[in-house]
Amino acid sequence: MSHSYDHGGNVFTVARTLGLAADQILDFSASINPLGMSPMVRHALADSIDGLVHYPDTSHNELKLALAKHHDLPPAHFTIANGSTELIYNLPAMLPGNKALIISPSFSEYVRALRQHGWETEHLVLTPENNFTIDMDALERALAGGVDLLFICNPGNPNGTLYPESTIEKIYGLCLSAGAFMVLDEAFMDFCEEASAKQMIVQGDNAVILRSMTKFFGIPGLRLGYAISNAPLAGRLDSMGGPWSVNSLALAAGAAALKDVRHNRKSLEYIRRERQVLFERLAQFSQLRLYPSSTNYLLVEIREGTTSGELRELLLPQRILIRDCASFIGLSNRFFRIAVRTGAENKRLLECLGRILE
Repeated sequence: MSHSYDHGGNVFTVARTLGLAADQILDFSASINPLGMSPMVRHALADSIDGLVHYPDTSHNELKLALAKHHDLPPAHFTIANGSTELIYNLPAMLPGNKALIISPSFSEYVRALRQHGWETEHLVLTPENNFTIDMDALERALAGGVDLLFICNPGNPNGTLYPESTIEKIYGLCLSAGAFMVLDEAFMDFCEEASAKQMIVQGDNAVILRSMTKFFGIPGLRLGYAISNAPLAGRLDSMGGPWSVNSLALAAGAAALKDVRHNRKSLEYIRRERQVLFERLAQFSQLRLYPSSTNYLLVEIREGTTSGELRELLLPQRILIRDCASFIGLSNRFFRIAVRTGAENKRLLECLGRILE
């Protein structure tokens, strides 16, 4: 069964269409750390090559210890996976019930994974008009309709909205009252770690946090992610995947990425600074409306004239790829998302946008 996955980062397909190599395209569609992977990750990968003659360590012990130190939580609270997407596909099979509510716009894989396991899906659609605020009364009403599972992404994707921990706490309370399990996708929380709800989630058994190591740590090609939950749930999630779904290179890279505190701090400072500059420059275009973001991407709305799909096509000959957001539930064909890349690359995007919009 073939899929035409509609995601950012399909740079290989685009490159083939244009007759270019993937690295000749400025990919603003995938939200990856502009400074790339840590030098320590490169060394760890090189050092791990000879170890490929052995099966991967199924205990994931080294990476769990590195995560425990990074998050200040015991190692038993972590489940390592082949990207957080693997967890998204395993969870619906493990959880009881058949009706899920998704706070949207959101990552399209939630629906795909749920439907694969026979779940019915509904959406609580947040609107750009009120900055993607979550209406708690509306959420409570939706949960009361027999919902067994809630998916919420914080910070939001593609909108970049960061919901404070107090909001997540309220949502978790509503889930507990309604008897719904909460999946809190914190795929982009590395960009604003202080807002993570991890300390709260590990105390109960009715929620799980999903984390990605591909975005902030710059290794999407390796496929690595993890869940944070209470220990019994982590054990159950662990037994869902096959025995070697996470390869040795990914495990070594993950542990090294967490240890490079200097690179990580530098990345955060760089992204915050460049995001601010990009936001301010884009805000100068009268045709565009911007949404505040706590991550390494910006959601942009075109007020009039061209559609997001047309804009994407106009930028391709310039070898620039953006994420057309028309396919997201709750967004129209006026929305696009761009990653925060290096200062020089962001400048190039702004110049090309300027020519098109004027």
